[in-house]
Amino acid sequence: MKINRRSFLHSAALAGGGLALTLHTSKLVLAQAPPAPPDLTPQAFIQIAPDGMVTIMARASESGQGMRNMLPMLIAEELDVEWKNVRVEQAELNEKVYGRQFSGGSANTPMGWEPMRRVGAAGRAMLITAAAQSWGVPADKCSTKAGRVLHTASGRSMGYGELAAKAAALPAPALSSVKLKDPKDYRIIGHSQPGVDTHGIVTGKPLFGIDVELPGMLYASIEKAPVFAGKVKSANVDEIKALPGVRHVLVIEGSITPAALTPWEPGMEPGVAIVADTWWHAQQARKKLKVDWDLGPAAAQSSEGFAAKAEEILKAPPGKAVRRYGDLDAVLNSAAKVVDATYQFPFIAHVTMEPQGATAHWKDGKLEMWSTSTLPADGVGLVAKTLGIQETDITTHMVRSGGSFGRRLQNDYLVEAAWIAKRVDAPVKLLWSREDDVMHDPFRPGATVGLKGSLDAQGKLTAWRHHFVTFGDGKQATSGGGMGQDSFPAGFAPAYALHISMQPLMQRTGALRAPGDNAYCWVAQAFLDEMAHAAGRDPLEFQLELLSNKKAAWSSGEHDAVGDHEPTGPSVLIAERFKGVLELVAEKSGWSKRAKEPGRGMGIAAWFCHLGYFAEVAEVSVDAQNKVTVHRVWAAGDVGSQIINPNAAESMGQGGIMEGMGHLAQEITFAEGKVQQSNFHNHPLMRMRQVPKIEVYWRKTDYSPTGLGEPTLPPILPAVTNAIFAATGKRIRTLPLQRSGFSWA
Repeated sequence: MKINRRSFLHSAALAGGGLALTLHTSKLVLAQAPPAPPDLTPQAFIQIAPDGMVTIMARASESGQGMRNMLPMLIAEELDVEWKNVRVEQAELNEKVYGRQFSGGSANTPMGWEPMRRVGAAGRAMLITAAAQSWGVPADKCSTKAGRVLHTASGRSMGYGELAAKAAALPAPALSSVKLKDPKDYRIIGHSQPGVDTHGIVTGKPLFGIDVELPGMLYASIEKAPVFAGKVKSANVDEIKALPGVRHVLVIEGSITPAALTPWEPGMEPGVAIVADTWWHAQQARKKLKVDWDLGPAAAQSSEGFAAKAEEILKAPPGKAVRRYGDLDAVLNSAAKVVDATYQFPFIAHVTMEPQGATAHWKDGKLEMWSTSTLPADGVGLVAKTLGIQETDITTHMVRSGGSFGRRLQNDYLVEAAWIAKRVDAPVKLLWSREDDVMHDPFRPGATVGLKGSLDAQGKLTAWRHHFVTFGDGKQATSGGGMGQDSFPAGFAPAYALHISMQPLMQRTGALRAPGDNAYCWVAQAFLDEMAHAAGRDPLEFQLELLSNKKAAWSSGEHDAVGDHEPTGPSVLIAERFKGVLELVAEKSGWSKRAKEPGRGMGIAAWFCHLGYFAEVAEVSVDAQNKVTVHRVWAAGDVGSQIINPNAAESMGQGGIMEGMGHLAQEITFAEGKVQQSNFHNHPLMRMRQVPKIEVYWRKTDYSPTGLGEPTLPPILPAVTNAIFAATGKRIRTLPLQRSGFSWA
């Protein structure tokens, strides 16, 4: 058997319990590693009341991305019911019944598109069988419409409510055997449906983790060291215990040892937990808490030190290339023009609207949790390990969260709540303050990038060298800090090299929405714009030409890096789809007719990540004080053949653009190991007055639908900074904007 790099990685992912994606005949096939996914049944997801009202279980956690709508919509469509007659309930955590229950990586759409529809179709088939048996007619002579089974020949019909009990007792058909609808017959999929929680949200109903209330519940808050993983030497515990409303004061020893590389789930950070009658009491007590900290080795690190080390690394010859093809040095030496640049982007925090927290109740050796985690099963495993109990002794209720953006993939707050609950004879709600949330976040790591590109006499890109200076132990990058060898423009530049160097980081980091791509897109697309202007060419034309290259890497004998054949699969960039969104956004924005006027400009950028393609154009103006106003943004997306919920999809596009614009003004800095930012005043979000008019367009292609959480975000950063260059002639190579002399108006 012939094994190339990609087939090896595919097999290794399966063997290691990962998720592998493979493209077969333009259809997304998902291979879930052992333990094998359960055989999903309609009975687990669908309940039909005698009056015909249908309850559908939403299996995925919800943090604002619309999973509580989208997945039930797929079931309801194939079940053939009216959406107005559907009620959605959140499933409890039970992956043996519901399959993988998580929200991350824009994966629920590709993972749920076919299985959830088949669950609905199986339910419909069971209702048809029940009706056919009642009437004594062949099942294939029956049909359904809007919650009723019809036998056209006799004119008879029965509502689903009348058939529900009989249908539920039937054996479920194999999901692979059921017939799915022709897309032309969709009445729910492809039609905008209101959010199932929208009315509750706007009327202030208690839907979120922060709203959980239990009889006799206490409230907890944790004081942590100003330096990551600093330990408690001593604290005025007895004094704090005597304060009004305070019930318990617990010193957390913690389980983290700062090192060059901190694991994804490092355990518990040390600190002092205060448990009180109200959260206000706990917070007031924290103000009087006096802790003598052992700050540890992380106190020696600083943003200035990181920058100096990165500069030192860039001055040295690049280390071993992660990927290299073509005679790069010869091409650079013989080029008509060479462009050198250094780009820098900072650490940033997730800043979810709802700070981290969880509720837990320990009773009779068992734990009950109310979790906002987007990886709740992983949270159960971590809690069980920390408390020394069996996972089967934990019951988890999945509660809506007020945002995640990757933050709730990590379960530190869940472990903290569980640890406290085991020591307190009452239900406990742990809630972080906003300052806790900013200063103790698993940050998106910053990086410094050295770039060198070359052009021939005709202004075509001939070579690209990428020296990525990130954080890690030299072998493994910190979480969220790695860079894949296929990151654009790898494979399209005629000669290419990607070098990765690392410096140590004693700090926890993690995935932020569009992990890695949220920054790599800015670097690559801003430098492409820079190269286009150096060539005296239109940036769109320059990039389309680059995308038209036959992937040089795979036709030049680079067998040791990418295998024996050009790789295929949904994780591989398809040039025609990338070009398609660029051409569509150029058309909608009037790119070719853009006006040239001082202080005003347009920028264009595109990216492929998490199986989706997005291109964006930003129109900005810059005043005499270098204050930037983004007036309008056009976005074009390609996420396959079907937009499942158009209104929600448009909102995701707009939300990704607004969050990405926020990234342009955000940074986390360190001094003597301490985080210098603490709240929205110095880690700001976009204000409503700063949000431009945003237009989102779709290019439907013959590929299975994919998700929208990630791919909408990355292109807005370079689109805006490229527009600022068009308006001012000043190139932004350092983020946030303030460090390059600009700010939001």
